[in-house]
Amino acid sequence: MEAGTMSAEELPKTEANVLKGHEGAVLTARFNGEGNYCLSGGKDRTIRLWNPHRGIHIKTYKSHGREVRDVHVTSDNSKICSCGGDRQVFYWDVSTGRVIRKFRGHDSEVNAVKFNEYSSVVVSAGYDRSLRAWDCRSHSTEPIQIIDTFLDSVMSVCLTKTEIIAGSVDGTVRTFDIRMGRELSDDLGQPVNCISLSNDGNCVLASCLDSTLRLLDRTTGELLQEYKGHTCKSFKMDCCLTNNDAHVVGGSEDGHLFFWDLVDACVVSSFRAHSSVVTSVSYHPKDNCMITASVDGSVRVWKA
Repeated sequence: MEAGTMSAEELPKTEANVLKGHEGAVLTARFNGEGNYCLSGGKDRTIRLWNPHRGIHIKTYKSHGREVRDVHVTSDNSKICSCGGDRQVFYWDVSTGRVIRKFRGHDSEVNAVKFNEYSSVVVSAGYDRSLRAWDCRSHSTEPIQIIDTFLDSVMSVCLTKTEIIAGSVDGTVRTFDIRMGRELSDDLGQPVNCISLSNDGNCVLASCLDSTLRLLDRTTGELLQEYKGHTCKSFKMDCCLTNNDAHVVGGSEDGHLFFWDLVDACVVSSFRAHSSVVTSVSYHPKDNCMITASVDGSVRVWKA
């Protein structure tokens, strides 16, 4: 990992836009693959599509019966998957706003969703302690795979070309090799509420409910570093790395946003980004820009 390629002065700490429209807490905000649009979802049961750079609301997607906890868009921007309190995984057409399919099978709330690289499969993580994989191209509503080795709620999921990686309240980050059919488990000893991959794919960042972010080596499972200073005890809150892997980013329950140096774990910057819990952070794939979402009902766009 190349560290120190971006100084703290170049971090996105200036508010460029506030995206308003959600009624109540916003629980997720995600850039699309190119970073020119973003999606948000929340307590008001809607998904909203925005141009964050111009501060424009483009479209609202309504069909969920409960809060929306996570959302992800395909690499070609044509489909969305989403999940939340109504136990179903929704598969949407972006341009028409219609639900193409609802995948049912989770016994409880669904915490997280991700498309695979080819946008042919959605993997969902549930409060029912399971991961489920769904074939978007099939008309079957049955999952093509169920992973239920977790001992508690599965909070977050990441995908590589050959693996499913997930973090759970049982304190583990587990890696499932889809081709080999084997599972690796790293026990962090604290409930995991979010995981994020480094851009070089070598590390996984895990947010734990003891107000600590932990960086693990993906190959060895070794704990490389810990990041502290924020408060994270009872909310599902995102964490991520900047697009050059030089800094770690995370929100705090008091509305602050934190940037840590990846290598030495010192707090490089922290500031009040929201008036309540920062639920979501998403870093732009190329530029020094990020979006944050909060229980305060807003999505904020930050630039250097």
